[in-house]
Amino acid sequence: MFQERSYSFEFFPAKTEAGHEKLLDTARQLAAYKPDFFSCTYGAGGSTRDRTVSTVLQLNDEVQVSTAPHLSCVGDSKAELRQLLNLYKDAGIRRIVALRGDLPSGMGLASGELRYANELVGFIREETGDHFHIEIAAYPEMHPQARNFEADIANFVRKAQAGASSAITQYFFNVDSYFYFVERVRKLGVDIPVVPGIMPITNYSKLARFSDACGAEIPRWVRKQLEAYGDDSDSIRAYGEQVVSEMCERLLQGGAPGLHFYTMNLAGPSLAIWNNLKLSA
Repeated sequence: MFQERSYSFEFFPAKTEAGHEKLLDTARQLAAYKPDFFSCTYGAGGSTRDRTVSTVLQLNDEVQVSTAPHLSCVGDSKAELRQLLNLYKDAGIRRIVALRGDLPSGMGLASGELRYANELVGFIREETGDHFHIEIAAYPEMHPQARNFEADIANFVRKAQAGASSAITQYFFNVDSYFYFVERVRKLGVDIPVVPGIMPITNYSKLARFSDACGAEIPRWVRKQLEAYGDDSDSIRAYGEQVVSEMCERLLQGGAPGLHFYTMNLAGPSLAIWNNLKLSA
């Protein structure tokens, strides 16, 4: 059965007024390409809650692209989560990215009434029925805090079976890891779309730090070439654009159900890849 592909862009709430204006400018540029939706992240333990809410509502209403807030359960009570769900529902939001969320430093594991993302997905379904399209996270190269790959796969299956509509992966640069992950979960009965998360390469040192922290492997041949460019930012961007564009081509040719771009609040790097792929606007 043919399934329409989904293309989307992710933002993080800005800390300053200037940063917020830049975010809105980026969103307006990307809106011209008619993405299926935007998403907006949620800081550790809900630390950006107010900024996430205001950004989501502004993107949804003013930029007029359906926007999915990230919602995490660590540190929030059921009453607080219920309040947010009702706020989003009343505002006409129809999609949510449901995550366990990061624990702020010093916060104990037991914080919050819901500890795991599958519990959050179940809670959203209990509270709101089928109102929301619920996205969950997938980790083709394993969540950095998982005991092992088998445990991580089992965790993903629990989240999906709790009532998820589709999944977005952590970014990766190893296409085979994505296809292997999808093959594994399909054999376990999970048939929801698993959309690859795409991270444009623009700054090698930042990418390396971020990738080490979140468990995304940069293949040795990519690392070595990026290292060889040193401080030549133009060459890093050009090479990164080529590598990621070719990776996206392989993903789409292999049947991936769309692409989700981690924009870092910048339009140019994601649009360069979009245009290389000749995706329709």
